[in-house]
Amino acid sequence: MHPALLAAITTIISTLCYASRCYVSPFGHCRKCQGKGRVPHRRGTRYCRRCDATGLRLRLGRHLWNYVRHLHGDGR
Repeated sequence: MHPALLAAITTIISTLCYASRCYVSPFGHCRKCQGKGRVPHRRGTRYCRRCDATGLRLRLGRHLWNYVRHLHGDGR
């Protein structure tokens, strides 16, 4: 098999896998607090500001999907 064709097929398959992952599970663990909702601080712990102490963040792929969907819905 030609290397360029193999690279293209691999890219397409990995993109489809990530898209299905974003559809099934749109939220991932917060990278800053590792899904705990609290981060260490000088004086103990504090709530994570990135995820608002939920421990979950919207995946990048799902964020892009929502943006494109809203653009289409607005008719732009």
